[in-house]
Amino acid sequence: MRSAPAAVAELAAAIGLEAGYPLPDGRRREVLHGVSLSLARGELVALLGTNGSGKTTLLRCLAGTLIPTAGEVRFDGRPLATWRRELLARRVAVLPQQLELPGGFRVAELVAMGRAPHARRLFGSTAEDEAAVERALHDADAADLADRPVEELSGGERQRLLVAMALAQEPELLLLDEPTLHLDLSHQVALLGAIRRLRVQRGLTVLAVLHDLNLAAAFAPRVAVLDAGRVVADGPPLDVLTPELVRQVFGVPVDEAITATGRRHLALREI
Repeated sequence: MRSAPAAVAELAAAIGLEAGYPLPDGRRREVLHGVSLSLARGELVALLGTNGSGKTTLLRCLAGTLIPTAGEVRFDGRPLATWRRELLARRVAVLPQQLELPGGFRVAELVAMGRAPHARRLFGSTAEDEAAVERALHDADAADLADRPVEELSGGERQRLLVAMALAQEPELLLLDEPTLHLDLSHQVALLGAIRRLRVQRGLTVLAVLHDLNLAAAFAPRVAVLDAGRVVADGPPLDVLTPELVRQVFGVPVDEAITATGRRHLALREI
């Protein structure tokens, strides 16, 4: 008699989250409304939705940088609020949409700052740190940038640097807020391919905010869609990204096209 498969362990979860931001007049702008989303260990999930739907707010709650007004975030079986910040920083890395980078540094020096949560000495790096930085630069397709001053980088090169900084942290959970921002198509494909490979090689759990629906479908085995602060769909791309849902959430009419290799593609109707 075949035994039942073992349950996949949950690494992180949002449970009934309500979250938002204070306004200057004393009121609040609520963004998330009862959002629940769980991430199993080693899972790769693309988070989709229109601007203002709550994607970045959800990532901030999962990272512990925004405290929800209701609901709970759990990490590795414990409420996030019970984790010490320095311990959480070793296990969760965030790639924000934008980050102001300090001037006067080379790329490799900034990537080394991603090792801060693992620091064992006040000054200088260890051989382990140096190896982690080298791996991160390679995996982010940024090794050729190592000796470049940050002031000389293009938008796409800065994005590759930010990815390398997150990878240098060697986290278990990687939260990516539009990692393909400013990247041309070839670098988008290379970066997402590297993240998918690293998920297996490093045992990463990845939640990535993306805007290109077809790219998300090709990249992730699971997609979750936010609309007005609520999860309206969650599952395999083939089941979730239907023309009906795209029209409902994004307000854009699309048709399904089948490629020569049999893959489904969402095609924008004539404008």
